Order: sequence, then C-alpha cells, then structure tokens
Amino acid sequence: MIKWSFSSLKDYVTCPRQYYEVKVAKNFKKHPTQQMLYGLTVHKALEDYVTENKPLEKNYERYQPMLDALLEIDGERYPEYRMALNTDLEPCKFGASDYWVRGIVDLLVVGGDTAHIVDYKTGSAKYPDVKQLKLMSLMTYAHFPAVQNIKAGLLFVAHDVFIDQEYTREQSGELWKDFLPDLERLKMSYDNDKWPENPTPLCGWCPVTICQFKKVR
Repeated sequence: MIKWSFSSLKDYVTCPRQYYEVKVAKNFKKHPTQQMLYGLTVHKALEDYVTENKPLEKNYERYQPMLDALLEIDGERYPEYRMALNTDLEPCKFGASDYWVRGIVDLLVVGGDTAHIVDYKTGSAKYPDVKQLKLMSLMTYAHFPAVQNIKAGLLFVAHDVFIDQEYTREQSGELWKDFLPDLERLKMSYDNDKWPENPTPLCGWCPVTICQFKKVR
C-alpha cells in the first residue's frame, strides 16, 4: 500500500525523480528554506491567536482583521486538526499503521451540517491550488458524518486574498476523481521502478545533487 498526503503527491507530480530520491530511497533530504521557516512561524502565530487569543506580534498585527473574521464563524473550532483515512475511505487515527492518506487542516469549524475549512498560505496567491481543499473536504466528510456542506478557502495572509470553494457530500465521487490519475501514475512508478526527471524552474532548490538537471543558484 502506498501511503500519501496532498504534499507528497504534489512532490511526485512536480518531479518523480526527486520524490524517489527523497521519500523512497532516502538518499537525500529536503532542507527547509527561509520561506518555509517563515511560513511555519506565521502559522504558529495565527494558530495561537485563533485558539488561545494570544496577541499577535507587531509584524503580524496586519493579519488580525482576517483572523477575527474567522472567529466569527459559528461552530466548534478544530485548529491544526489531523485526519486520516484507510483504503476503505474510513476514518482512522493519524498515526495508524493502516492509514492510506492523511492531512492536517489549519482551521476546521464544524457547525451542524456545515463545516468551514481554512488553510493559511504565506506565499504568492498567483497560482492557488484548490485540490488541497478538496482532499481536506473528503476527509472531513469521513470524520464528521453529519457534515453535508463545506465552505473552504485558501487564505493568503500576506496579500489579503481568500480563494473560496464550496462542496457538497454528493460531490465526493467527483472530488476523488481529481486525484486518481496522479495516484495511478505514482503506483506505476512503484510497480515499474520508473522515476523520470521533470525539469522545472524549481530545480535550483532541489536537494538531489546527482540529477543532470540540478542547477546551481
């Protein structure tokens, strides 16, 4: 069984060779960039404000109006909520040995038959990827059977941009179809031990130094 998450599947799609060298063979490690470290710091600050009402540091105070809007959503809040599914698409523990897919929602608010999902982003809003919201919604439906409708969004805090999506439980089959082609490609790579390089502008940040497309920044 191939275990996956939104980020690991995205890594594979970006470059199967890097995925293999880092996650399968473990010949190389991905080291956090300055942007990633900044993102973690911001995420922690936002989480503490939403869950503990901890005051934001001065350089993050500009995010407060956006967060206050989230706090007005009716329902029970689940910050940094971990969810996982097994191959039968049934909910299981995040660390279960038989988990198939898992992920963490930055903020989940459940009220009656409606849930709100918010994922904080600190980068550019130029190319938003809403597939992450689809996967989190599918897992929410499994973990919260009463939920029928989901309002989800990517909150690009540095740009005050909110990319919103709405889904219903009846759409679950269609939402899963968005992941099947990439999952099938991933399975074929494992079955055939084929991990082709995929050169992109991101090659300069790749930890796989033995790749022919590795660029020196």
